[in-house]
This record gives sequence, C-alpha cells and structure tokens, in this order.
Amino acid sequence: MAYSVNKLTDRGARAIKVPGYHPDGDGLYLQVTEGGSRSWVYRYSASGRRREMGLGSFHDVTLAEARLARDEIKRGVIKGSDPLGERPKRARGRLHQVQSVSSVAAAASASIVSAKAPTLEVCWTDYVRAQEGGWRGRKTKASWMRSIESHAAAIKGRPVAEIDVDDVIRVLEPLWMTKAESAGKLRERLERVLDYARVRKLRSGENPALWKGNLVHLLPPRPKLQRGHMRAMPYQDVPAFMVKLSASKGMSARALEFTILTVARETMTLEATWREIAGDLWELDAQRMKEKAFRQPLSAGALAVLAKVRPEESRPNDLVFPSQRGGVMSNMAMDMLLRDLAPPWTPHGMRSTFRDWAGDETDFAREVIEECLAHSVGDETERAYRRGDALKKRRTVLEAWSAYCLSGL
Repeated sequence: MAYSVNKLTDRGARAIKVPGYHPDGDGLYLQVTEGGSRSWVYRYSASGRRREMGLGSFHDVTLAEARLARDEIKRGVIKGSDPLGERPKRARGRLHQVQSVSSVAAAASASIVSAKAPTLEVCWTDYVRAQEGGWRGRKTKASWMRSIESHAAAIKGRPVAEIDVDDVIRVLEPLWMTKAESAGKLRERLERVLDYARVRKLRSGENPALWKGNLVHLLPPRPKLQRGHMRAMPYQDVPAFMVKLSASKGMSARALEFTILTVARETMTLEATWREIAGDLWELDAQRMKEKAFRQPLSAGALAVLAKVRPEESRPNDLVFPSQRGGVMSNMAMDMLLRDLAPPWTPHGMRSTFRDWAGDETDFAREVIEECLAHSVGDETERAYRRGDALKKRRTVLEAWSAYCLSGL
C-alpha cells in the first residue's frame, strides 16, 4: 500500500464534523472535539515515547501553515531533539516563528533527496528543472507542479522504482470521468517522468503510465471535452438585477454580490478568508490563484458587502462567506440563486458582462481592464519587464463598475 500524505484539503477539513483525529499524513492530524472545535495536532516519537504537540486552532492556522510547522518540527525530531521535552516557544503554537514557505520548502526538498531511492516527487522536480528551459512560460511549470501536488500527492512520496500500475490507477481513477483534461495531463506527465527515471537507471521494466497496450485496457475512454462560453447577462440589465439581488436574503446572495463587484471567479469568493482582507485590498496568495499572488482593490460597494457579513469576532482563517454549517459553500449556491433570479445567466458570465461594459461604456485601457480580471497581459517578454499591477488604475475601474452596478439602488 502506498504511503499517503497531504490527504486533507482546506474545503474537506472544514466539512469534517465527526469528533476524533483525522489524519493529513506524516503525523499531522485535525482534531475535532465533541463540542465541534478544531485544532491541529502533530504526533511523533522521541526517546521511545509517543508525543502529541498542538499546533494551533483551525480558525487561526491554515492547513498549509500546519504542514509547514509539522515539517519543521519533524526535522528537529530526526536530528534527535524532543520539542515537547525541551519546551521551546514554538511548542506553544506560536506559528509566526515558522520559516517562510519558500525556505521551508527548499529545506524539505533537500532533506528528501536520496541518491539510492529517490521518490516520484524528486524525479518529477528534476524532470521539470531539466525541461523548463524549453517551455515558453511560467504557466507550464506551474501546471506541472500542480499536477503532482493536487492530483498525485498520494503517491509522490513513493520510491520511483516502486511505482506500479496500481499506483497510477489510484491517482487517475478519481479524475478520469469528472476532470478529463486534468486526468489526461496527469497520465502523460507520469509517463514522461517515469521514462526519465528509466533512462537515468532509477527504475526498470515497462512504464506503468503507458496508455497503449496498458491502461487502455483498465480505464474507459475519457469524456470528450466540451468547451463553451458561460452565459453572460447583458450589462444594461445589471443595475436592475442588483436591486433584486439586494433584496435576497442569505449568505449566497451576499457572496454573489461580492463576486460581481470584484469580478472574481466563484472559487475565489467561496474560499475567501478574513486573513485575505487587508483594509480595502483583497490579497490572495499564489496557491489560491494557481500561479502568482494577486491583490484586488475593494470598491465601496464590495466593502459594504463585507460589512454586512463580518461577524463581531472574526478569526483569520474563518471563511468570509461560510455555508450554514460553517464550511465552504457549495460551488452551485450562487449558480442556483442566479438561475432563480435571472435565468439563464451564470456567475462566471458576469466577468464577461464586466468586460463588455468596460469596453463599450468606458475609456479605460484594455490592459487595466484585463488585470482587473486577473488575466495575464502582454507576451512573456512584456510581462517580464512589467513589475507593477496597476493597482491605482484598477481601483478607479472597479469603483466605476461598482457605481454602475449599484446605480439602481
């Protein structure tokens, strides 16, 4: 059986209600009490004794931060220290002392590498490093690394020499019929990395990710990709719709208002936490945006929505727009609401609505409008020289959009 780490997701952890210890892997657990409180716990052994160290409340410490803390403590344990026995400050959950993500990740990578038995993750990283010089942009590298982190995490710690067909099927099957494009890319990338390992004499035998004569007999044909534009409301109808939306009750209505006013993608809104709200800026890290960090100015209208939903006491990791049960709202919540109020338009289509309004009714620069939508602007060379994010100009655009949307109120 393959060794599994990083089992939890932020969305999944929020949905857990059953009391007990829920493993993320490598000694990290989410502890849920009978009263419903959640906290992170790291279990390890030192000097022949089992230890259990608290890493902080789920509301204050993100899953990524808990993993970083676990990895830092684990390195000390491997070197022979006993964090609880020594009572260092970090044992009391002061996670602001944990190293930055980049330095911890670099140290972790260095400690993992083994010349005798490299893991799939090590070979994957080596392959990407060898090939990235021939790729056209950063997105390709980011996409490759997302594949292993998001879809092959269950087997990335396995020695590359031991990866077999069962391992490959294990990570492909959950995606094969529901996320056909991601599944196809993952299979092709696994095949390339395993071939790379064979050429470097780190494994032998047939490639378990090969399609012809191999997986073709074990997996059904993937569904054909069906791409199309999300249906967008005519921008002339937006002010009247916002009047109707403002009269709707419930968190999904407020989430949809915020999504429209910030021209955000639905997932950006659904997974937003109060940690990301910094005054009149919404700051999303690279993990949330899949490539690079992004910050969006918050218009007066967007800030008014936040004022409506902000609890008296908000904690950093609390969701801004939680479901009734406290977890991440369903990604269909806003779709269903919009379908009831204004069929047949879609929340994602409101981004196109904004684009049409900005292009037809304003003189704002195209580049600034695209940056409001978190789109890349220009070719690779132009982006390399462009250091800023036109924040001041984007604020003007989004204030004008907010004023237009709310002009009927």
